Amino acid sequence: MLWLLLLLPLQALGAAEKTLGVPPDSISKYVPSKSNTWTCLDGSKEIPWDYVNDDACDCADGSDEPGTGACPNQPFYCKNEGHVGSFIPSSRVKDGLCEPNCCDGSDERPGVCNNVCQEVGQVYRKKVEEENKIRKTGSKIRSTYIAYAHKEKKRLEGVIETSAAEIAIQEKEVVRLRDIAERSESLSAAALELKQQSPLYISLITHANALKSLQREHKKYLQREKELSNILDALRTGYNPNYQDMAVLEAVRGWEEISGLPHINDVGKDSVSDEEAGVQEDTASEVAETKEDVDDEMWSAEELEKDLDDLLNSDYVTLLLEHDEYVQSVPEGSVLFDIASYLPDSIAPQYEEFKDTLLSWLVNLGIIKGETPSSTDTSRSRQALTDAENRLNSIKKEKEDAENDLKEIFNIHGYGLEGQWKKLDGTCLRTEVGDYTYEVCLFGEAKQIPNKGGSTFSLGKFASWNPSPDVKPGDDTYYGKQIYNRGTRCWNGPERNVVLLLSCGTENTLNSVVELEKCEYQFTGTTPALCRPLDSSEGKNGQNANAGKDEL
Repeated sequence: MLWLLLLLPLQALGAAEKTLGVPPDSISKYVPSKSNTWTCLDGSKEIPWDYVNDDACDCADGSDEPGTGACPNQPFYCKNEGHVGSFIPSSRVKDGLCEPNCCDGSDERPGVCNNVCQEVGQVYRKKVEEENKIRKTGSKIRSTYIAYAHKEKKRLEGVIETSAAEIAIQEKEVVRLRDIAERSESLSAAALELKQQSPLYISLITHANALKSLQREHKKYLQREKELSNILDALRTGYNPNYQDMAVLEAVRGWEEISGLPHINDVGKDSVSDEEAGVQEDTASEVAETKEDVDDEMWSAEELEKDLDDLLNSDYVTLLLEHDEYVQSVPEGSVLFDIASYLPDSIAPQYEEFKDTLLSWLVNLGIIKGETPSSTDTSRSRQALTDAENRLNSIKKEKEDAENDLKEIFNIHGYGLEGQWKKLDGTCLRTEVGDYTYEVCLFGEAKQIPNKGGSTFSLGKFASWNPSPDVKPGDDTYYGKQIYNRGTRCWNGPERNVVLLLSCGTENTLNSVVELEKCEYQFTGTTPALCRPLDSSEGKNGQNANAGKDEL
């Protein structure tokens, strides 16, 4: 019976040796048949079970030697108990070197490498724990970036809707002003001068000049009142009542009464009543009663301050032309003065021709004055039209920009499917290296700025995210690299360009700058935009569920 007990550990050891280098998900495939044989994993050959891990390659796919390195291009799995399992190439098995990714030393013969997985695992778990803390904090900041993107989406939609309404209104205004400008330009200087001699226009100009004069004098009195108030305030707080100068005392008392102020000598005396201080209870009401009643049609002081200038800057020539058009227009639906409306359709053309001929004779005989067209491109009417057209173009441009920005917010190639990068558009990161300050404005431009004066060089403008065909758009590796190119050309060299490598961090920072080759720079930085929330498989005991796939 004793030999049976001794045989059991040997059998277990043999089974363990046969599965050396086999990953956990493939252990079930390394079991002998009832006839003590084993089939290669590609199904091409059946070999004795003893041939597995015997340091001789028998299967075409090399699956019979997972733990010896006898077959080339095979992965060797290190269990690394106490740490994280990982793969190494079979070429590194039994080469006499202790692999860092195989901390249990299973890739070498017994005694060559010590098992340091407990120590390595402890350091690794601490590192992962710190990284997870950063990710947890960064993901909260990232969520605010996403919330900002949704708010920005609503704002842009509002801008587009408002701009569309403003465009419709402004287009009508442009049509109206164009009609006025064209009619103004068709008037001769003499005809316009004649219109400007109308009593209405002269009265408007007179009232405008009077208002300008009143405004000028009003501003003078306001300034003078301010200066006098300062003088009286200084007198009130600085005079000496012991001199018994009645003139000064009366001036101070008068100023205090007008301003509704207590006597300066009584300020701060809690025991002094309002009556003793010379302040009547109904002072405030009296001051209120002295204010002039303002009719609804009269302007308030605030309106005079804000709107009077706009009124005085009115285009009176345009108003004159609009008034002229208004008084000459026939009321809608009226045909009293339209003789042609009374005539049969058959003779209406002859009437119009006769009317035009008669008017031409009257103009030639000097009985009535005709209007000769002339160009007045510099007129205020034309300027008003130009301003309106510029305003219309500006609104259209604003709408177009908003539409383009809206398309990019949740674009996988723009600000990300969640819009997490929109908040950082235009955010500038800086760091000093030697005699230069390096700056990159995200989605904008990268620059090299000398600290001691000199020219600033462009290192390139944003071109794309990670352009590698092996990277899937939307992954962290895709957003972890930005390309900035077409910068200022180096002397006798290529154009400057930058590769910006980003990683998860609680702040938006630029950490390092390296010139890998002439005029080719590599920036590294951190941003919360790359901090995705931890999932259920992460953060437990400082271990990532996918950490076992380190190296093949």
